[in-house]
Amino acid sequence: MNKTRNQDHYEAEGRGTAGQPLIMAVADGHGSAVHARSHLGSRFAVDLFVQQARLFAALAEPRGDGQPPSLSWLMHYAEHTLPRQLVSAWQEKALGHWERTRSPGEPGMDPVDKLVLYGSTLVGAVLTPRVFAAWQLGDGELTVVTDDGRVTVPLAPDEADLGDETESLCSPQAWLRVRTHWAPVTAPARAPRLVSVSTDGLSKSFASDTGFRQFMAGLDDRLAAEGTECVRAVLPQWLAKASRHSGDDTTLVAAWHTSAATTGPADATDTGGTGGTVDATDRAGMAHPSGVTYPAAPAGTTYPAGTTDPADLRDPYRSDE
Repeated sequence: MNKTRNQDHYEAEGRGTAGQPLIMAVADGHGSAVHARSHLGSRFAVDLFVQQARLFAALAEPRGDGQPPSLSWLMHYAEHTLPRQLVSAWQEKALGHWERTRSPGEPGMDPVDKLVLYGSTLVGAVLTPRVFAAWQLGDGELTVVTDDGRVTVPLAPDEADLGDETESLCSPQAWLRVRTHWAPVTAPARAPRLVSVSTDGLSKSFASDTGFRQFMAGLDDRLAAEGTECVRAVLPQWLAKASRHSGDDTTLVAAWHTSAATTGPADATDTGGTGGTVDATDRAGMAHPSGVTYPAAPAGTTYPAGTTDPADLRDPYRSDE
């Protein structure tokens, strides 16, 4: 895609409790010349999603004596109201930024063309004790490891996008293109064990969808076996490797369910701070805030597409990898 800068943006907060709902999001600006301001569009997307997600979580888990709305009402809100509000807010933000920063004497542009400048994808999720919901527009992945260990990608499209073409926040009627995942939490023990949102730079580094799912299973396995500190230590290496093979910016945000290690339901989900990103061309662009959890692929996984150096096929659990 010949991006001259890292176009990814991400955010994560909360613990999945009523008072601290888990909110996580990643966005990937398109990065080509026609999307010259997409590094800003991805930041707008994440910031505005977090605002909408906080509102959604407050509706799902009202404080005080307020009665929460029904699950059917919340599902309708998640599927219809939130996407429309999010896209509308993003468009308003992008158009306002263009008006404030346009060069003197710069010719006017059609609003549609202005929005194209800021084009970005988005994947975001919210987890409360009552409901787990997620949204996606464009490429990237929502990956969920269920309480029984199954790895799922619930927002994967029926058909893969062709080439670098993808749905976008700048697409006409973009709110109609948002895919929604809806999953009420029937019991604390049935909450997702692992939730991850990632940009397509990660999944594209594998030869197949199976390889990507194996990688995510390896993340879950290693977190269970070694904890977050060991996993955090390999974050820069694995993001850099994925970015090198996909040729794209690579960002992953993950939250790991640690109920077995906690003493009460208030601590049923511990996200720490989660996320990391690496620029496809600038390794100094890596960011890995405290609490980050990030994977190693399971032993035996062939990683990734295009690998020719036998050293690249070494067991990723090795300390020298």
